[in-house]
Amino acid sequence: MSKRIEAKFKINRRLGVNLWGRSKSPLNKGHENPPGQHGQRRKKPSDFGTQLMAKQKLKGYYGNIGEKQFRKLYDEAVRRRGDTSENLIELLERRLDAVVYRMKFAPTPFAARQIVNHGHVRVNGKKVNIASYQIKDNDIVSVREKSRDMALILEAAQSGERDIPEYLNVDHKEMKGTFVRAPKLADVPYPVQMEPNLVIEFYSR
Repeated sequence: MSKRIEAKFKINRRLGVNLWGRSKSPLNKGHENPPGQHGQRRKKPSDFGTQLMAKQKLKGYYGNIGEKQFRKLYDEAVRRRGDTSENLIELLERRLDAVVYRMKFAPTPFAARQIVNHGHVRVNGKKVNIASYQIKDNDIVSVREKSRDMALILEAAQSGERDIPEYLNVDHKEMKGTFVRAPKLADVPYPVQMEPNLVIEFYSR
């Protein structure tokens, strides 16, 4: 098992949820003890603990975004008009690596980040290798022509493990898709319940 897969399973076990809804997660086999020799006994979490867990779930889901970068997204969500928790979800879903994952050009958010970093992705025909790059409405995201027969990308495109959400239009024959509109929390196909409102509470303490 690769270190990356092991790391993902560690995140799943630590949070006690199958974060990406993957069929291979150990949590599907009933391994629900947190890491540690015998797992720790679960106590009722405090408000702070609940908020922290909500933050770790959201950060972890998007490929374990670093704290500094995640905090910047929160600050931008606060600065914008409207519901801050909805703004935060929109900013996360506009990340290029998140869009690559949603379009099924990568099997996981971790793989999506790697594909972007290694220069396999184009935005409106131009190479963009910054995973946190913010995609705008009607931007076209495509896989570089020379990269379209990569096994990782082909397997992700053909996987029946997840569906493409309605705020994206994707053509897997051409290996490209359009970011149609900003999603709301209810539009995003999270396999587990996300509570961005608790993340906002965590940062505004």
